Amino acid sequence: MELDRNRFKAALAAGHTQIGLWSSLCSNIVAEIIGDSGFDWILFDTEHSPNELPDLLAQLQAAARGTATGIVRPAWNDPVLIKRILDIGAQALLIPFVQNAEEARRAVAACRYPPAGIRGITTSGRGSHYGRVADYLKKADAEICVLLQVETGEALARIEDIAGVDGVDGVFIGPSDLSASMGHIGNPAHPEVQAAIQDAVRRLTAIGKPAGILTSIEAEARRYIEWGYRFVAVGSDLGLLARNADALARSYKS
Repeated sequence: MELDRNRFKAALAAGHTQIGLWSSLCSNIVAEIIGDSGFDWILFDTEHSPNELPDLLAQLQAAARGTATGIVRPAWNDPVLIKRILDIGAQALLIPFVQNAEEARRAVAACRYPPAGIRGITTSGRGSHYGRVADYLKKADAEICVLLQVETGEALARIEDIAGVDGVDGVFIGPSDLSASMGHIGNPAHPEVQAAIQDAVRRLTAIGKPAGILTSIEAEARRYIEWGYRFVAVGSDLGLLARNADALARSYKS
């Protein structure tokens, strides 16, 4: 059996814009529904969602038949959390709150088998199709996509150092935490924050590193794509449910 190709990683490396959706509802049924919606990627969140490993496994399984590559955000830059997520078959990870090049190197090492990294070995996990992929231990690293989240002013100042670490496939700008670190909590639309977001993609593009971001506002998403962001989440399953439920109720209550 052949190792699954990481379509998202290949598309990003080729310079193709990838449109995604954030998933916070911790549901395999939701994952199956949105997996067939036509998105290029879906972010399954475990940092700010009550998402645990067995549920995450079910979500990856449910979304597997759809168009979207499943990307998982661990709760922290922790090699144990990362190892377990990779073992259940995730091929793309978004590591939160990376502040410097050393933390970036630790994130990459957690996703790589020795000698390139420190990932622990199992020969029977879902990532290897339960041991059916020949030479999985030698092939896995090439298909794993490592994305790092830069979300403070301090990290932004070091973005070239972070992005330049060997094995980093892309850098994601976290607008909410970035705005808080810049003194504009709850207001990522503030002109200073937007200027920083534009400067970040300019600097990442200059060194050939794809940039990503999240917004639920269409005008912002289109502006970010125009600025050069290459993997853009344009909403969330939670937001879609809440806003559409609110609108449906209002249409009858009014």
